[in-house]
Amino acid sequence: MDRTERFYKIDQLLHAHGVVPASRFQEVLGVSNATFRRDLEYMRERLYAPIAYDRQRRGYSFVDADPHAPRYQLPGLWFNSAEIHALLTFHALLENLQADWLAPHVRPLQQRIRALLEKHDHTYEEIARRVRVLPQAARTRQAEHFSVIAHAMLKRKRLDITHYHRLRNQDSRREISPQRLVYYRDNWYLDAWDHGKRALRTFGVDAIRDARMLDTGARTVADSTLDAELGAGYGIFAGRKTRTARLRFTPERARWVASERWHPSQKGCYEGPHYILEIPYSDPRELLMDILKYGPDVEVLKPKTLRQQAQAMLRQALEQYETRP
Repeated sequence: MDRTERFYKIDQLLHAHGVVPASRFQEVLGVSNATFRRDLEYMRERLYAPIAYDRQRRGYSFVDADPHAPRYQLPGLWFNSAEIHALLTFHALLENLQADWLAPHVRPLQQRIRALLEKHDHTYEEIARRVRVLPQAARTRQAEHFSVIAHAMLKRKRLDITHYHRLRNQDSRREISPQRLVYYRDNWYLDAWDHGKRALRTFGVDAIRDARMLDTGARTVADSTLDAELGAGYGIFAGRKTRTARLRFTPERARWVASERWHPSQKGCYEGPHYILEIPYSDPRELLMDILKYGPDVEVLKPKTLRQQAQAMLRQALEQYETRP
């Protein structure tokens, strides 16, 4: 009987009999008194079980819980995929923090996460060795001005930034009002109002080469406007005006794509053995990259402009191989 099963047995005995002596627990659980006491201590401290010893009746029982205490709840069999991903990712983020002054504040969080991960008979080391969370295309360049950006955003101040445009390979000065930070595909982005362009823009934080907080108050854009403007289309490069991409996937690739979520407003259906996926988009850059990674397993049906852009990129890729031996 593992530790989780013992927790359930302890809970069942207390609910069934009201008061249970330690000897009865040891008999049913098949453990020593020391092991039983460790289990009981764990249930009290980690699972917040309101269990106390009744000296008059010489046994353990449930007592009225503190109304301000966390709710007592037995663990499930283990974590679901979202829970284990969140815990391991959060622990990894805390491990990667470099600021020494944060260490005293971060350490209790790390200990709490480890305690959650070890709430069954598994050690953290064993879980970390057996379960891996791999970052996807994370850019390794440090976001040097992140703290300035975050501080200005929360203080509602404008920023004077130097932004590096990778496509044009050039820097530009911008005065912006930071709205929100977004962690997307293992990289940080800043949604902001660009006062020069008089429009909302999204900046890769690692591409901000300089940032200076100004005394001028930031312009605040409503969350509903941010969502409508930047969340309507596909990917991080979004916009309010959208078009609908219609993609057809081969029967083989359909087995994967049919269960994938590319966008909250996507539509999908089977047409014969092929899978048709419709996605709203405004800026085609990221969508084209995701389409082309499927190679011959996908075809852009509509709109014509997106189909032509995909064709042009495929031709350029083919030319790279045809011009070299």
